[in-house]
Amino acid sequence: MNWFQALVLGLIQGLTEFLPVSSSGHLEIAKSILGVDPASSFFFTVAVHGATVLSTIFVFWKEILNLITGSLKFKMNEETSYTLKILLSMVPVGIAGILLKDPIERLFNGNLVFIGLMLLVTSVVLALAHFIRKGDRSIGYKDAFIIGIAQAIAVIPGISRSGSTIATGLMIGNRKEEIAKFSFLMVLLPVLGANLLEILSGDPSMNSAGWGSIIIGFMSAFTAGYFACKWMISLVKRSKLIWFSIYCAVVGLLSIFLS
Repeated sequence: MNWFQALVLGLIQGLTEFLPVSSSGHLEIAKSILGVDPASSFFFTVAVHGATVLSTIFVFWKEILNLITGSLKFKMNEETSYTLKILLSMVPVGIAGILLKDPIERLFNGNLVFIGLMLLVTSVVLALAHFIRKGDRSIGYKDAFIIGIAQAIAVIPGISRSGSTIATGLMIGNRKEEIAKFSFLMVLLPVLGANLLEILSGDPSMNSAGWGSIIIGFMSAFTAGYFACKWMISLVKRSKLIWFSIYCAVVGLLSIFLS
C-alpha cells in the first residue's frame, strides 16, 4: 500500500464512519478500485478504525467525562442510567461478534454486488426514517436495545451503522437531538473491543502497509472523522437524511454495475 492509497482509504473511513452511507461498504469498494488486497492491510485497518474512535472521543469528551464521573458515584442518577443504556445497546452486537464472527468476516471479500445490494437496503431504511412521522421521546432502555439490534445488523458490509441506528431511533419515536449522540457513543466500546480482538487473533505478517502509510491513513481518518461527526449531528437535527438515502441508492447501483 502506497501513501496515496492510505490517504484515500483513511479519508473514506473517517468520512463514512459517521455519515449514514456505510464505511465498510465504501472501504471494500475503494480497495477494489485501488487494487488493495483486503487480507494484507492488517495494521492499517486497525489504525483507521482506532482513528475514528479517537475522533469521536474528541468531539464528545465532555459528555464522556460526565458519564464516567457520574457513574463512578455508584448511585442511580442520569449519568448512570445513560451509561446502562449504552451498555445494554452493546449486547446484540457483542452476541453477533461472538457467535457470527467467521461468517461476518467472510462477507468482507470485495463482493461488489452484495455490497451494492446492502447499500440499497441502507437507502430504503434512511428513506423510511425520513418519511415516517417523528416522535419526541427520550431514549429508554427498550429503545436502547432495539437500536442495539440495528447496530448488530450493521456489521454486514454495505449496511450503514450510523444510518441504521439513527434511522431506527427516529422511527421508534426518539428525539432527533439525542439519537445522533447516542449512536456515536454506543459504538466506542464495541469498536475498541473488535480492534483488540483483531490485534490478538490476527496475523501481523499479513500487512503490506508500511508505517508511513499507516500514519497517513490514521491522520486522514481522524481529521475526516472529527468533522464528519460534528456535521452528522447537525444534519440529524435538520432532518436531511433523505439526501443520503439517494446517495446510497446511486452508489449501490454503481457498485453492482462496476462488478
